[in-house]
Amino acid sequence: MEFKDYYQTLGVEPSAGEAEIKTAYRRLARKYHPDVSKEADAEDKFKAVNEAYEALRDPEKRAAYDQLRARGYRPGQEYQPQDFGGRGPGQGYDFDEVFGGAGGGGAGFSDFFENLFGQRRGGGPGFGGGQAPRGDTRAKLSVPLKAVYEGSSLRVTVNGKQLDLRVPKGIKPGQAIRLTGQGNGGGNLLLEVEYAADPQFEVDGSNVIHVLQVNPWDAALGATISVPTLGGSVELKIPAGSEAGRKLRLRGRGLPGTTPGDQIVELEITAPRAETDAQRKAYEKLAKAFADS
Repeated sequence: MEFKDYYQTLGVEPSAGEAEIKTAYRRLARKYHPDVSKEADAEDKFKAVNEAYEALRDPEKRAAYDQLRARGYRPGQEYQPQDFGGRGPGQGYDFDEVFGGAGGGGAGFSDFFENLFGQRRGGGPGFGGGQAPRGDTRAKLSVPLKAVYEGSSLRVTVNGKQLDLRVPKGIKPGQAIRLTGQGNGGGNLLLEVEYAADPQFEVDGSNVIHVLQVNPWDAALGATISVPTLGGSVELKIPAGSEAGRKLRLRGRGLPGTTPGDQIVELEITAPRAETDAQRKAYEKLAKAFADS
């Protein structure tokens, strides 16, 4: 299978820090999101960006990937698992990952990604074989935020077996979903939940954060703008005189719970490119109007 350069996909250097990687991911995810992008291959690029971020946002996954990259692999080269003694490098780490579900956040990852990170430690091929002892089997489950919000059903794959499960509404990271009889030797399977990366939302406890790009005139004069939430788009009033970084609150639009979280909308003011003579003249006129401010 072909090696994928996740740093190149996100447009960052291998030395990039966590904040730089997150910023690059958010920028590209917004650019290629299928709901807004008009590019013909936007969906494929969106999936590639999402996969790259999933690989690099977690320190252990990133260490496994960097270990492979340090061997000199680059795009266009074929990655051979046997280069690591017959196992993908992810098997040298305690990765017990399960990716699944509609709505992104793990669905549609490449064979390269699955081979590198999807291997189990212990009990699988290359680890002695034989019947695994009966008992609880633990794995991690990357769950899309929308599934957490709705409490919806997912289809996941564990060791080549497809399983259907329902995500409890509002489940928290670290909590587990128990599948009776689906573990080793007929034991239980405990899936520890983690939230999948989302291109539109970040999580802060029960609150979700969305960065909203607004035009300078909308921030200055005020406007009503459609804003995505986990429950669907809503209209948000932008107060006149808003500045970059201002935070607006949509109460009850965060993650479910005894006390539902809120959605925090952080304003990011962006100026459209001047691509016509009329637009350039408009900017020149604007510059003169604010020359003394």
